Amino acid sequence: MDQAVIFDMDGTLFRTETILERALDETFERLRSEGRWQGATPIDAYRSIMGVPLPIVWETLLPHHETAVREATDGYFLTRLVENIKSGNGALYPGVTELFKRLSGMGYTLFVASNGLIPYLEAIMSHYGLNRWITETYSIEQIDSLDKGNLVAQIVAKYDIQDGFVVGDRLSDILAARANGLVAIGCRFDFSQEEELRQADHIVDVLAEIPDILTTRHVSR
Repeated sequence: MDQAVIFDMDGTLFRTETILERALDETFERLRSEGRWQGATPIDAYRSIMGVPLPIVWETLLPHHETAVREATDGYFLTRLVENIKSGNGALYPGVTELFKRLSGMGYTLFVASNGLIPYLEAIMSHYGLNRWITETYSIEQIDSLDKGNLVAQIVAKYDIQDGFVVGDRLSDILAARANGLVAIGCRFDFSQEEELRQADHIVDVLAEIPDILTTRHVSR
C-alpha cells in the first residue's frame, strides 16, 4: 500500500466537548439519584485524562466504587454519548470533510484508530457520513492491551503500510506513530497538552495544514 494517514477521533476529528459535558452530567445525575455520588459532575477531572480508554476513566473518576458500579456507569455513559450524537448535539472540527476529500483525491488511504468504543465510533461515522473516505475504523476494544500502539500495528500489518502518518492530539497518538515507524502529526486542539505535542514530528493548529506536511515529508520506515 502507498502512504496512509491514521486519524485519532476524539479531540482530533470529533469535538468531543460538544457532547461530553452533557453525557457526563447525565451519567452522574443518575449516580446521584442512586445515592452513589454527591457533589458536582467531575468534568474537569475527565478533561485532564481525555483520550484514555474508558475503563481507566472510571477507575480515575470513581476510585472508591466497586467494579460492577464502574461497569454499569460505563455502559450508561456510552448510551448517552451515542444518543447525543444521533440527536445532532455533537460536531466535527472545522475542515474534516474537506480534508478527507482532498487527501483521498491525493491518493492517501485513510483510517481511524481510537480509544473510543465501537458503538460510539459507529455513531459518529454514520451521523457524519465519514465512511465515504475512511477505509476502516479501529477501536481500542479490539485489542486486549488497550495500547494504541498495538492498535495502529494491526492496521499497519493488515494493510501492509510502508509509509504513513498518525494524526492525533495526545501522547498516545504520538507514541503509536513512533512505535510503528510512522510520522506523528500533533493537533493543538482542545484537549492537547504542549509538553506532549513537543514529542510530535509536526504540530498543526488547524486540519487544513496537514496536506502541506504530507506532500513535503517523505517517510521511510
